[in-house]
Amino acid sequence: MGGKITALYCRLSQDDALDGESNSITNQKALLSKYAAEHGFRNIQFFVDDGYSGTSFQRPGFQEMMKYVENYSVSTLIVKDLSRLGREYSYMGRLQDFIFPAYDVRFIAINDDVDSAKGENDFAVFKNVFNDYYAKDTSKKIRAVAKMRGEAGEHIASNPPYGYVKDPQDKKKWIVDEEAAKVVRRIFNLCIAGKGPMQIAKILTADRVLTVTAYHRKAKRLGHAGEPISLEYQRCASDSGAAGIHGLYRELQDLYQVFEI
Repeated sequence: MGGKITALYCRLSQDDALDGESNSITNQKALLSKYAAEHGFRNIQFFVDDGYSGTSFQRPGFQEMMKYVENYSVSTLIVKDLSRLGREYSYMGRLQDFIFPAYDVRFIAINDDVDSAKGENDFAVFKNVFNDYYAKDTSKKIRAVAKMRGEAGEHIASNPPYGYVKDPQDKKKWIVDEEAAKVVRRIFNLCIAGKGPMQIAKILTADRVLTVTAYHRKAKRLGHAGEPISLEYQRCASDSGAAGIHGLYRELQDLYQVFEI
């Protein structure tokens, strides 16, 4: 991995996004880059987890960063604040008190005035406890809101699954996206005929059907928000837009779960 790096870690969960623009990945990167430059930290490398909760440390960006740590390849780890690294009190304590010192990693949380090179910060302990409580409290509130919406007959998910779109007249209602629904019905029929996900993926790829991700990307670009668009726009004249077998296979597995096939 070469010389030691300065690891700049950013994290944003869906819940954190509700707090406003200040926690965005873009703003975190700008803050960390500015701090590193002003304080003479070199050989910086970003590790990012966008859309991951701080209550779990099974995040791809964090896990990749820890591989560098465990190889003694990180000299300093900098985060915007303690909550960006995590919101689980016990493991945060292990990281700060045992793991980082064991691998000779200097840890800095800018907005919480934490810098392991300056000694222990008693406030960090209370901050970690508060972050842990905040995550649990937010989780309870989200579950309560979801339960209330479900009992009121409203959809719990913010975005409709593939095959549906939001009703332009009532954003709380979902209506069938007839063009995408053709693909969903075809998948059902192929499944009933005994085809597995990989076989179905190959068939759809041969017919140049876009993946769910590519379909929604086209919809945003060519259609109106929340409205179905013609499937003719979903077909591709070049291989660059056609669905890859592995991408379709993964998305087919997701569809199987959504529709409980």
